[in-house]
This record gives sequence, C-alpha cells and structure tokens, in this order.
Amino acid sequence: MYIHASFDDTEIHGALRRLIALGRNAAPIMRDIAALGESATRLRFRLQRGPDGQRWKPSLRAQLSGGKTLTKDGHLSGSLSANAGRDFAEWGVNRIYAAIHQFGGTIRAKSAGALKFALPNGGFAVVKAVQMPARPYLGVNDDDRSDILDIITRHLGGASGGAVHAR
Repeated sequence: MYIHASFDDTEIHGALRRLIALGRNAAPIMRDIAALGESATRLRFRLQRGPDGQRWKPSLRAQLSGGKTLTKDGHLSGSLSANAGRDFAEWGVNRIYAAIHQFGGTIRAKSAGALKFALPNGGFAVVKAVQMPARPYLGVNDDDRSDILDIITRHLGGASGGAVHAR
C-alpha cells in the first residue's frame, strides 16, 4: 500500500520568513519598547512616583511654594527622549544633574567654602553640603515588563500571521 499526502505550505514558509526577518532586524519591536519606556517615565513625572511605585520625597521648593518635585522648569522631564535600533531600545534624559536626582547623593561646594542658593520663600541658604534624596524616574517595573512582553508577542503574532499567542 502506498499513501501520499501533500499540502500547500506556502503560508507556513511565509510566516517563517517573516519571523526570520524580524529576528534579524527587531527595529519595529524596539521602537515600540522605547516609546513605552519614554511614556512610562513621563507618567512617573506626572505621578511623582518611582518605578517601584514609591512616592518621591517632596523637594523643599515644592513644599514651600507648591508645584511638583523635579518639575520646577520642566527641563529634566523635557529632555526625556527615546531611541531604538535593530537590536536595542533606550530612553533617558540628557541633563548633567539627572543622576543626582535618580540615585541621590551629596552635593558639596567645589571651589567655594559653601553652597549658596535661593530659597522659594525669598531667603538664602548657605551650607557646606546638601544631601539629595534619590527620586528614581528611570527604570522598568513589573507592569512595564508585562507591556514589553505584550509588544513582543504582538509583533511575533503579526509576523507569524497570528500563530504566536501570549501564555
């Protein structure tokens, strides 16, 4: 007995070709991930919360004169941008003072004996050092991870013709 079965595998080959192409150049996925990271970071500035959900310690300026912490002039959040390529997604800010706000730390006078700065109530402070609390705004939390996996699944599903589904 001889049995011969055949089928049209054009659709399968097409899906495999699209998945291979996506694997070689994941730029569409990376652009969406970078946009997600930028959007999540902008939301953190609005909510005044870090990626871990913890509220930022209010700045002295925000306490005395109102407004939001890290948003006096909007330069820090305004410098937020995203970039992506075939194998990377990134987002961040380009201000020289960004790290001290993200990680916290001590600011000391470099050339003078003290730091002098205006206070929101009109007075001045003269101190040897200022301790800045960490107010993290960059990072990836569990919701972001889930959204990133959804982006990847959606792109893979599109490339495969809908054959890839989330777990």
